[in-house]
Amino acid sequence: MRSDILKKDVSTLPHRALLLSAGVKSGDLKGDKPFIGVANSYNTIIPGHIHLNELSEEVMRGIRDGGGVPFIWGVPGVCDGIAMHVEMRLSLPSREHIADNIEIMALSHSMDGWVGVTNCDKITPGMLMAAGRLNLPSIILTGGAMKANVVKGKKHHPIEGFGVVGQVKGGKISADEAEKMLPCMTCKAGSCVGLYTANTMATVTEVLGMSVTKCATTLALDPLKKKQAYEAGKRIVELVKKDIKPRDIMTKDAFENSIRVDMAMGGSTNTVLHIPAVAREAGVDISVDMFDTISRETPNLCKIIPAGEHEMADIDNAGGVPAVLNRLKDMLKDGDTVNGKSILEIASAGKVTDDDAIRTLDNAYFKQGGIAVLKGNIADSSVIKQTAVSEEMMVHSGPAKVFYTEDDLLEAIEEKKINEGDVVVIICQGPSQGIPEMLTPTDAIKGAGYTRVALLTDGRFSGATVGPCVGHICPEAYRGGNIAAIKDGDIIEIDIPNRKLNFKLTDAEIKKRLKEVRLPKRELKGYLARFSKLVGSVETGAVMDTKNCQ
Repeated sequence: MRSDILKKDVSTLPHRALLLSAGVKSGDLKGDKPFIGVANSYNTIIPGHIHLNELSEEVMRGIRDGGGVPFIWGVPGVCDGIAMHVEMRLSLPSREHIADNIEIMALSHSMDGWVGVTNCDKITPGMLMAAGRLNLPSIILTGGAMKANVVKGKKHHPIEGFGVVGQVKGGKISADEAEKMLPCMTCKAGSCVGLYTANTMATVTEVLGMSVTKCATTLALDPLKKKQAYEAGKRIVELVKKDIKPRDIMTKDAFENSIRVDMAMGGSTNTVLHIPAVAREAGVDISVDMFDTISRETPNLCKIIPAGEHEMADIDNAGGVPAVLNRLKDMLKDGDTVNGKSILEIASAGKVTDDDAIRTLDNAYFKQGGIAVLKGNIADSSVIKQTAVSEEMMVHSGPAKVFYTEDDLLEAIEEKKINEGDVVVIICQGPSQGIPEMLTPTDAIKGAGYTRVALLTDGRFSGATVGPCVGHICPEAYRGGNIAAIKDGDIIEIDIPNRKLNFKLTDAEIKKRLKEVRLPKRELKGYLARFSKLVGSVETGAVMDTKNCQ
């Protein structure tokens, strides 16, 4: 074990004195007790994280009962919903910071294995990236979703507030009326109720085989969640003793399975950033085209908020991820998990108890999966959640309305400068700018009552986004992408069934415009400046790469 050097080498006598000074018992430094890290992303800012200290205590109890020695440290977390209005550009970069945090702590202190206690958008993928990078035995415990607040038979939750803002901007309701809705939207602990990015990545984690069974859908305040935490603590000691590592589990087949389940459930477009990033750290190549290929052959079986009325609690009651796996078992590839069972064993044992929450293959909500990859003279690649697009907008052509900031778009909505049929284009939001989410403008458009307005951006979208919203346009504007050449009035053509995204300009006209375009200059400081310099393309997960500084 890696920790033996601290426990058994005479030259590490002072190191043991430091450990004893930190409260480690002398008996823990003898024998073969593994050192197990607990990377805890508890904080009192994110509702999905306010209960993680309690779960971490159960993880540590499981580690002790399993014969290990637990050590806990803190991991930062950004709440995308809160950050969105002020500084959203640090959210995706925080994913790299989280992976680095775990690398620093686990390697510096000779951990034999570790458990990541996590719950939200960038924290979970950051921990999975660390697992692949370090290849030390590890388990990821996702903290569970919140329960929707039901008032007069209708489900309410915090994220609907973004649509309420759109109603105010569009003149549908007053600001006072909006404020009165606040108590209804307030819930308790947990990640947001629908299949937004947090719960999508929890699902991906379980399908990858990196969390205990049913962890993804068990609610945050369900007593079962603490039992799962304890189980994760005991299991990690077994993984260390058996030397079962993340790269034994997170194989190419496992990543393909995770994409297939994501497509079947209709998860967030952010998985097209996160899954390739995690795979890269695990030594596996996952391309953006793989998402489209798998989506074309995988029917959409779930309609979960924001795409439908079901919340994560409904999916859990219907059998959770094992039930979805059961529906797809003939399409999956087998592989190991942290549970000691193979993924096909878990799939075979899964049972669906609600055929509306998790439909059969021959009664799917949509014949293809959640995400489509569009290409054309605007983008080498781009992504859209096609299962959240109305039938009339699957093919659309309309004039561009170009903006460089979200605030300018919100002002245009308020001043009623957006017309039905327009294609809103938000430029200069790509990886070099931290690739912020565009939930505020997308929900503002929806809340204002527009039904035939599309949106394009080289930024990304929240898992809460619905409608004809095309993101991850690559290359981005600041790196020579054709999106920078779009001007007001250009006719944009979106054809989701045929995977096309074009504007009506010749190649010569586009080249001429790109030579003439003057993009806004933005001063970047601190961590964001470093991220901007090192970050790669969205097609490879928008990860920081030291090759980019050479």
